Amino acid sequence: MKWVRFQAPGVEAAYGILEGEIIHQIEGSMMGEYKKNGETFARKDVKLLVPCEPTKIFCIGANYVAHIKELGMEIPDRPSTFMKPITCAIANGENVVIPEEATRVDYEGELGIVIKNVVKRATPEEAKNSILGVTACNDVTERDLMKWPFQLTYGKSFDTFAPIGPFIDTEIDPDDTIVRTYLNGEKMQEDYTSKTVFKPSVLLSYLSQVITFYPGDIIMTGTPYNVQPMKDGDVVEIEIEGMGERLVNTVYDPKVHT
Repeated sequence: MKWVRFQAPGVEAAYGILEGEIIHQIEGSMMGEYKKNGETFARKDVKLLVPCEPTKIFCIGANYVAHIKELGMEIPDRPSTFMKPITCAIANGENVVIPEEATRVDYEGELGIVIKNVVKRATPEEAKNSILGVTACNDVTERDLMKWPFQLTYGKSFDTFAPIGPFIDTEIDPDDTIVRTYLNGEKMQEDYTSKTVFKPSVLLSYLSQVITFYPGDIIMTGTPYNVQPMKDGDVVEIEIEGMGERLVNTVYDPKVHT
């Protein structure tokens, strides 16, 4: 199933099920009980929003083995974690805006998991059963600011630095798929989620020992090797194998347009 959150004429924000090119609006919650309310919309006539409403966005650093080797690091014995504020989140088709103080802004294509219920001190098995589905994410990073001591979150938290979407897919196995990133049509990243150190259920279980997760919260599960910078006008596409559609965002640098 493909869940979307959308705007349409007469509809400020609603959830629906995407079937082909038709969106079926629902009543209730995609996290629990729901039903189609009989309203349908053509995909081309709506604006897709960030596909859920998270209270928090957690991210994982250095999780793909090839990326860890690329960085010259040792395989970690526990996840490296940080957060992005909700103000980072943008939808499919919206612009990633280069901040004024930026000197290098990188893409980081990632698989995101969406949480479907309250999770606190969960076992990995309990955590696995608490994942609604997956979505494509871009952990946009101002690389030079991030290099300051203890500034990981600072360099990753500018507005628009968390593209998410275009929808949530409930049928993809997050432990066994492929993440790809394209820059202006050229494939830049590709790796198997099976080649990560910490699988999504382990990540959610680990974090839930400290943090309570709520429905709609997101964990970005790390990026593959070959992170590169972006510039004004670049088009970045994040693909999760099996989703059938990419997350697409254009980079906009206000300095170039003044």
